[in-house]
Amino acid sequence: MCAVFCEKLFLFCFRIIMHTNQIWLNPLYINVLGKYGKKSLSALRGTEGRIYLSADLHCHTKLSNGSLGIEDLILLAKKRGVTTIAITDHDCLAGTVRGKVIGERHGVTVIPGVELSGTDKTNGQEIHMLCYKPDFPDRLEGLCRRSSLIRKKSSHLMVLKTAQKYPITPEFVAKCASGSTNIFKVHIMQALIENGFADRIYGDLYNQLFSKDKEGSINHVPDYEDIFSILEAIHEAGGIAVLANPQKCKNDKLLDELVEAGLDGIEIYTPEMSEEDKASFAKYAKKKKILTTGGSNFKGLYNKYVLSVGDCDLPDECVQELNSYKARKKKAERKKAQEEK
Repeated sequence: MCAVFCEKLFLFCFRIIMHTNQIWLNPLYINVLGKYGKKSLSALRGTEGRIYLSADLHCHTKLSNGSLGIEDLILLAKKRGVTTIAITDHDCLAGTVRGKVIGERHGVTVIPGVELSGTDKTNGQEIHMLCYKPDFPDRLEGLCRRSSLIRKKSSHLMVLKTAQKYPITPEFVAKCASGSTNIFKVHIMQALIENGFADRIYGDLYNQLFSKDKEGSINHVPDYEDIFSILEAIHEAGGIAVLANPQKCKNDKLLDELVEAGLDGIEIYTPEMSEEDKASFAKYAKKKKILTTGGSNFKGLYNKYVLSVGDCDLPDECVQELNSYKARKKKAERKKAQEEK
């Protein structure tokens, strides 16, 4: 009885700490970051030993697989001195307008964005592409609905398989996903935690359930639209297309093919990317003359590692280049047109 009480007290305290995100610069925090892509400690340090960064271009809210609402995310960014964020929920643009309004109220610039799901049809791998600053976001609504439906079907299969193994109902899992436009793996794990079958989201049970090659896995990989169609849809909406987590691509030719098709940039300044990969992709981006962006992929309680908004070593010039990209692109196109006359 005492052990159960202590466990619940620990989980409660952990949630409070993560929601307020008063993450201090301590040895544990540095070790976690060091293991999974050590961040640059040349970032600005504020008072009381906290790390402050100016921008984070990859954040999630409760609308997808984050644990914080839009205003809570913005307030956290403000508290940590992060002046610019991009809300990039999965296949969901619902938070962009509200985020911009709330951001203006609190002095935080919110760049409209969305993380779109696609598939590399050569090997079936799920690939994500970030869209920033779409001029016509309504043109992406159809794609978002189709992708959301595909995810729903995949999630439904996983929830049913989970219910066969553990006495939890699909209704309870849906309750854990309250506020989200869909059910994600973290919501399934949250349901298992609240029923006492796990003590953490990313642990042995998560690996057992969602690893493809493990016996008893319930994992189901959604078959989204072709990633090249996603790229085309972003450009049709007047958006800037950035490949998320390029280091995870299993197809060595994919990045070159996407750049050839008009990819605008790649995401490299993330806690998950090693310094070696970061340097390699930065060199590649410079050679191909494409943008580089970055972000923490912040999800609040649902992050795999201990991190907060702004925990990415994103140089300020990357944000400036993103903000001026469309104007520079149009200028280059006009110049080219004049030269061809």
